[in-house]
Amino acid sequence: MHCNLKKQWIKAAVVSACAGMFIHAHAQEASRENAVFQKQDLAQLMQLAEDFLKRESTGHPGDVQIQVTPIDRHLKLVHCPNLQIALPVGSRAWGKTSMAISCMAPKWTIYMQAKVSVIADYYVAALPLSQGHTVVAEDLMKVQGDLTKLPAGIFTDPAQAIGRTVNISLMSGAVLKQEMLRMPMAIQQGQTVTLKTVGHGFEVSTDAKALNNAAEGQAVQVKVVSGEVIAGIARSGGQVEVSN
Repeated sequence: MHCNLKKQWIKAAVVSACAGMFIHAHAQEASRENAVFQKQDLAQLMQLAEDFLKRESTGHPGDVQIQVTPIDRHLKLVHCPNLQIALPVGSRAWGKTSMAISCMAPKWTIYMQAKVSVIADYYVAALPLSQGHTVVAEDLMKVQGDLTKLPAGIFTDPAQAIGRTVNISLMSGAVLKQEMLRMPMAIQQGQTVTLKTVGHGFEVSTDAKALNNAAEGQAVQVKVVSGEVIAGIARSGGQVEVSN
């Protein structure tokens, strides 16, 4: 009887020792796995995205507001020591925006969403404007809103609109866009203009006849006395500039 108890005790001790060795080995393996898989801090990615969009929004008029869509907290990514972030080709930090955050080693990419709002002043018609009317300061009313929700080509500076001619009749409160207001003609077709050829250290002027209408800064063709047709840029005061 005493002998059997001794054998049982020895067997239990062996089993306990083996179990202890297994647990220790398992703990070492888990430790090695944790060392290999260091989880990426998702809060860091959120901050990276916000800082990136702030830089990309530099130069926008008014108050820029950025809202980055939270990342799914269950997402598991291996920690990246060198993160890269970029907007899709041809896009900008404006309105609903997406961006890619990538890691080369270990290799992974996630796409994040954000909203960039630009709160600023812009101008609308203060009263009905008829076609052909030349805009003056009293025709403009300043309002404030999110520029990213408005069409392209709006006016954020009254000087951009004053002096232009209304292309189509506009109702009071209409958001003014560049396509609605045309620049006054600096050159009229058939007008005698001064053609200036500007080069390195010299300037030559001659008379010419305009072949088309053109606002300042637009392209215009003129014919000189010899009959040659030359393309230039319309300037105020009946001048056409050609760079040589």
